[in-house]
Amino acid sequence: MLRMKEEESVNDYFGRVLATVNKMKFQGERMEERTVVEKILRSMTTKFNYVVYAIEESNNVETLSIDELQGSL
Repeated sequence: MLRMKEEESVNDYFGRVLATVNKMKFQGERMEERTVVEKILRSMTTKFNYVVYAIEESNNVETLSIDELQGSL
C-alpha cells in the first residue's frame, strides 16, 4: 500500500506516487487523474488532515488536477 512516510516531504511523496502511476500506465493500466488525486488525499500523513479536509471542502476533487493539489499542499 502506498502511503506517505512521516519524514517524507510533499514533493518527494508526489514524485514517488507519480513514478508508480507511470509504471502502471506503462503496463497498460488505465488511471484517471481524479483517482490519483483521491489516492494522494487518502494517503497523506495525519499532520495533513486539516489541509486535506480544507481541500475537500473548498475544491471539487473530481476536477482538481495533480498539479493543483500539489500546489495546495
